[in-house]
Amino acid sequence: MPAEYADASRCRATGRRVADLSYLLCYRAFMAQREKRSVSLPHDLAEAIDRAAKTEGTSFSAWLADTATHRLRLQAGRTGVVEWEAEHGPLTAEELAEGLSRARALLGRQPTKQRPRRSA
Repeated sequence: MPAEYADASRCRATGRRVADLSYLLCYRAFMAQREKRSVSLPHDLAEAIDRAAKTEGTSFSAWLADTATHRLRLQAGRTGVVEWEAEHGPLTAEELAEGLSRARALLGRQPTKQRPRRSA
């Protein structure tokens, strides 16, 4: 190897081998970054989460993260509907039925028969 390329396998800034540096850069790019938090939960709730996580084959933290993500998506959807209705008026019964049908199709669920609503 020519002398001018002798240090090509090392990073000039850190002196580390490029292969090592490349691994670190790729690791950070592809691995999920997490922020560690400490939370306090009622004992019964923590036990229920442990059971649910074990049933799903995941960790306590992953179960909480998935559940929080789901809840935030639902809230974003509700907010979107409220904003749309503020601009365009309330959704019609037909639009609501179509939305329910699309949601069920996306979730792979069968359409349900409409039950008559009862008054309180």
